[in-house]
Amino acid sequence: MPATKRPMRKLQRPPFKQAGTAAVEFALLAVIFFSLVFGIIETARLLFVFNTLQEVTRRGAAAAVKVYPTDTAIAAVRQHAIFRNSPGELMLAPPITDEHIRLSYLAFDLSHIPAGSWPANASENRRVCMTNSHAANCIHFVQVQVCDPADASVCNAVPAQMILPFIDLRVPLHRATTIVPVESFGYVPGRLPPGCSC
Repeated sequence: MPATKRPMRKLQRPPFKQAGTAAVEFALLAVIFFSLVFGIIETARLLFVFNTLQEVTRRGAAAAVKVYPTDTAIAAVRQHAIFRNSPGELMLAPPITDEHIRLSYLAFDLSHIPAGSWPANASENRRVCMTNSHAANCIHFVQVQVCDPADASVCNAVPAQMILPFIDLRVPLHRATTIVPVESFGYVPGRLPPGCSC
């Protein structure tokens, strides 16, 4: 080849570039993936809360039948029910607090007995129930429920609060009602009625 003659290069078309496509695809898939992951996490937490609420009412009822209902005993039972020794929130289950735990004292026919009609103490309740087990003020059962504290006249379901704010399902939590027989409120003949051992 002569020195003056240069080889002809083939003209190449510049390669077609798709700059940023991978980033866009990743962003679209990441939104879907993380929404799915966080949805699974919230669903699992809600299942945990539903199971825990049943345990909360069971613990509350078990503690409530051992002590006569006074203001301090009821407060201690509510705190014991949500796994606490002081007022506060149930762990991993916002907005449930000790204020959401409602204790009701029921007669033989499961009708609600208002606080003003309760016998004076555990021994008096035992005397009333032994005299007439169908008396209107004989406390036979304790009912524990998870209720919205805004309305004391009715037990409304509490709406679940999501931990992740961008997923708002507003699922109503169940009331997890537990009813247990009172027996003797922990009263032993010849002794003073016990305080709450919660």
